[in-house]
Amino acid sequence: MNNVLLRLKDISVKFDNEQILDNVSLEICDKEFVTLLGPSGCGKTTTLRIIAGFISPDKGEVYFDNALMNNVPPHKRPVNTIFQKYALFPNLNVYENVAFGLRVKKASEDEIRRTVHDMLSMVNLLGFEKRDISTLSGGQQQRVAIARALAVGPRVLLLDEPLGALDLKLRKDMQVELKNIQQRMGITFIYVTHDQEEALSMSDRVVVMNDGVIQQIGTPEDIYNEPINAFVADFIGESNIVDGVMLEDYKASFSGHVFECLDKGFKNGEAVDVVVRPEDVDVVSPEEGMLRGIVTSVTFKGVHFEIIVDIGGFKWMIQTTDFQPVGANIGLYIEPDAIHIMKKSEYSGIYGDYSSYSEDFDNLSNAGEELEDE
Repeated sequence: MNNVLLRLKDISVKFDNEQILDNVSLEICDKEFVTLLGPSGCGKTTTLRIIAGFISPDKGEVYFDNALMNNVPPHKRPVNTIFQKYALFPNLNVYENVAFGLRVKKASEDEIRRTVHDMLSMVNLLGFEKRDISTLSGGQQQRVAIARALAVGPRVLLLDEPLGALDLKLRKDMQVELKNIQQRMGITFIYVTHDQEEALSMSDRVVVMNDGVIQQIGTPEDIYNEPINAFVADFIGESNIVDGVMLEDYKASFSGHVFECLDKGFKNGEAVDVVVRPEDVDVVSPEEGMLRGIVTSVTFKGVHFEIIVDIGGFKWMIQTTDFQPVGANIGLYIEPDAIHIMKKSEYSGIYGDYSSYSEDFDNLSNAGEELEDE
């Protein structure tokens, strides 16, 4: 990995006696794409604003290239920020919006012309130079904001939910585009989102946050396949999280059955949380199943069926291409590598049972996140 470019050390922040960040420490390397991921109110946007210099921490230090930045104002830091509301200048055309930061820096007209051309080429907006901002689509405005932010040559680009205002297809297109731009420019991107898929598809590393604390830092694969606790397991994709007991290395008991697994290092008889992803469960006949249950709901998702199965009063979610009708008695087969064992935590017992699962809850949650400002 490249050299550490940015370091947060023991950062704490309170607003109105509420602890927003609690002793947060984080290192981000040069040319890295890092995503701060978590629900609304977890502290991710506050972390970004501290890096930018818009907020001063109550405690802790911010370093760029080992230089202390705590008292350095935002315009003197080697960063630029793109917000969800792009804050483009409506009275300036595309060219002048991109050129704005360069004019503030008193760059020559030749340098401005060359840089604006390069930036618009990179975001596929050559030929749009004279267009009014009001005539552009949301995606085009977002590209102008990226070009303007990158034109001044920041070492770090901070992106605060920049795709939040775009429709789903455009969001996915821009995810690919942003990752390509970051790799072409060779600079550090620090990205804030509550969208798990966005974080997993774009990032070199993901920083999962909740309640002002970093829960886990790792590659997208690590975060998904090896969650550290029930919160991370639940927040990153769908998960069945059940109470279990680690009988010995490589052997766990849960849901009334003893399973072979790949985990070790726990005490014999230790109470644990067990994670099984819905896509990792095979549906078999009741006779062949390690677990048996009754299907209580079926939802067609296009590429698979999402079925809820009642196993001893605990509702499991299963994703399968094999249709199973409501009321069917089915068996579940779980391979050792589909089982992940976690230590008990403050989040144990909160997640993983789909007895109250519905799309309505997901929609309400997303609406609340869009309205809430961190």
